[in-house]
Amino acid sequence: MSLEDYGWDETWAEKLAQAEDNRGIPARVISEHRSEYKVHTGKADISAKAAGRLYHAPFKQTELPAVGDWVVVDDTDVRGKATIRGVLPRKSTFSRKVAGKNSNEQVMATNLDTVWIVSTFGADLNPARLERYIALVVESGARPVIILAKSDLVELTEPIIESLQERIQNVPIYAVSAKAQIGLSNLRQYIAPGQTIALLGSSGVGKSTLINHFVGHELLHTASVREKDGKGRHTTTHRELIFLPTGGLLIDTPGMRELQLWRRDDNLDKSFSDIDDIAVECRFSDCSHETEPGCAVIAAVESGDLSEERINNYMKLKKELSYLDRKTDVQAEQAERKKWKAVSKEQRRLTQQHKGNKKR
Repeated sequence: MSLEDYGWDETWAEKLAQAEDNRGIPARVISEHRSEYKVHTGKADISAKAAGRLYHAPFKQTELPAVGDWVVVDDTDVRGKATIRGVLPRKSTFSRKVAGKNSNEQVMATNLDTVWIVSTFGADLNPARLERYIALVVESGARPVIILAKSDLVELTEPIIESLQERIQNVPIYAVSAKAQIGLSNLRQYIAPGQTIALLGSSGVGKSTLINHFVGHELLHTASVREKDGKGRHTTTHRELIFLPTGGLLIDTPGMRELQLWRRDDNLDKSFSDIDDIAVECRFSDCSHETEPGCAVIAAVESGDLSEERINNYMKLKKELSYLDRKTDVQAEQAERKKWKAVSKEQRRLTQQHKGNKKR
């Protein structure tokens, strides 16, 4: 396999030539385990570690290598590990807010062309959650595709898809079953040499089963959902870039039941373009679509042209992003104060040291 099989082209070659530190050879990150990486150089898969300087200012945590990144590595050391000297500028970045109270960004995967958002026809099918996934995928720069798996367990799939398509527009939706070999041909249009696809969804929806199908053998472990609640078991524990024999690359990701938004702005127009188109007709340009007279969005809901659930989820995501922006700004201000406090402390120490030296 060559670097071209992994997506290398003239665009990446130009980015390498323009890189601040391009001493070494290009490689693509195919897996990450804490601070250890595995990269493909076009000749072999090798272990690698990030250079120490990448962990210090002015570098940010989000600038560390992630699965899907193109990186520059030098020769291997005596332990057989290469050093990642730098990360080439990304063409797309899929991120989420880290779990917990901190408002920090977690990079999930990079340089994606398409994201398959995998759900099922059962209890896992949640339109509001799908809209959340779509918002993040569109913001990342990749193309979202919804896959409803395990279609062999449902008698009629078309009414479900039609209902979902009425609410979620401009995103293709496919019903598939890897077990029964149904609908899989629709997905092959996205698989091509050098194209990178990530699979997202809850545990147990069939992401690993889909990957095994396109790989051609049982590469990833799979497990059935729990009978008592229909929830999936975690079979994927880390992100991994998988090369397909027919060309193309898939990134498997651990199941996520919750996916918190990460964006520095509150613009949802790209993933809720239908609402944005309607809002143009609102009487007021800054309409909040809640109580204002002459609101075209409220009128569309009342007439049935717009799903009430969709606008409610849109407003929820807007408020979530607004809160995240405020919280992130506060954290940034605190970090800035802490930085200058440390600078001032160090300056005082140096001044006192200088005075002490003069007395001697």
